[in-house]
Amino acid sequence: MSDQLTETVAPQKISKHAYGQMIDQKIFLAAYDSKIARAARTPNGEWAVQQLASGNDVTCLAADPADPRLIYAGTRDGVLRSGDGGLTWQPSGMAGHCVKSLAVSPHDGNVIYAGTRPALIFISRDGGQSWAELEGFRRIPNRWWWFSPAEPGDWRAYVMCIAPSPTDPDVILAGVELGAVVRSEDGGQTWSRHRQGSLRDCHSLKFHARNGAWAYEAGGTGGGASFSRDGGVTFRKAKRGLAKNYGIVCAADPEKPEIWYVCVAPGPMNAFGKEPEIYLYRATGGAGWQPIGWDTHPLPVTPTALTTVPSAPGHLYAGLHNGDVWHTADYGDSWQKLPFNLGGIWFSLLVLPGEPEA
Repeated sequence: MSDQLTETVAPQKISKHAYGQMIDQKIFLAAYDSKIARAARTPNGEWAVQQLASGNDVTCLAADPADPRLIYAGTRDGVLRSGDGGLTWQPSGMAGHCVKSLAVSPHDGNVIYAGTRPALIFISRDGGQSWAELEGFRRIPNRWWWFSPAEPGDWRAYVMCIAPSPTDPDVILAGVELGAVVRSEDGGQTWSRHRQGSLRDCHSLKFHARNGAWAYEAGGTGGGASFSRDGGVTFRKAKRGLAKNYGIVCAADPEKPEIWYVCVAPGPMNAFGKEPEIYLYRATGGAGWQPIGWDTHPLPVTPTALTTVPSAPGHLYAGLHNGDVWHTADYGDSWQKLPFNLGGIWFSLLVLPGEPEA
């Protein structure tokens, strides 16, 4: 790991007053238990948590990077769209499809990608009004053996993650549970084989927010974590120093691509069972993986989402399976638990700017 990391990070100092103002001006959205939870400050200064889109079997969330009040939700029967920061939702196509992942292009907010079970990818070029399958995804070599044991009774693989490049509108990465990490160089018309060094059991796959050379993965096979420095053409496993090798989620600092985070466990039962055994790490400053967290390792609750904000280097939000959200402003050296609970979080936690709604 040391060859990828080049500088030591100095923790940021932030006053309690500034910290409170910063958090108060955020809106938090999470998908869990087939619905959407939304936390925001009300005019009287209290935090309010709303349960929205109940009955829609929500699976995932994605926000438009250019307009974060424009949000999309994947469900087991299509896509929902919100134009008001998640307060109200309307159908936005893909009816009849189980949508497991969504991504909005950072280059054109009208371009949206949807990954489904079975493992297919669809694209909308008009903000979700119409959708078309990217049929080249069906022609990926050796996809016949892809499968997923994640949901009992349905062993079909699905597209867990879609990651558009922040610098090249034609480059897209997609991660399949369980099957492959693949790459397109032509906007999704054709796709590569499984990328060398990446993890076939993909749980979390992200490009850096600004640097299109860097991509990151957490997965259940091959060491738990992997990264790329050539835009996803090749990956390198980054397991040295990790206590366990079952990767759950990952994230990267929005300013310094060499600083990234990963959450690991011994296996799926330890990650999502009744007795979690969880380890949260930071790679930074040439020191390899360093344990971080608000408690001693192992952590007693699983972070199922790690979220950064493009305008806030050093800041990381950890969304826990039980609905708690923890925040650090100094790259994980110190943490504060936020004063609300979302009821549960399952791989989707959006942290949006804007004044809280009443």
